[in-house]
Amino acid sequence: MAIIVNLDVMMAKRKMSLNELSEKVDLTLSNLSILKTGKAKAIRFSTLEAICKALDCQPGDILEYVNNEE
Repeated sequence: MAIIVNLDVMMAKRKMSLNELSEKVDLTLSNLSILKTGKAKAIRFSTLEAICKALDCQPGDILEYVNNEE
């Protein structure tokens, strides 16, 4: 079981840099980078909401579930 973070894909679609997103959602670059690389263990709903608002997307556009048992 794995959750894949597609934040980099949505940022590319919106032509938004990590610096710009960091400013819009008021998160440090290091925290956003951890999330973007899939190394984060958790995410607050308020953070997810801010990211979705900044990127004009849905949570499902950023997070994806992949079953590794196949």
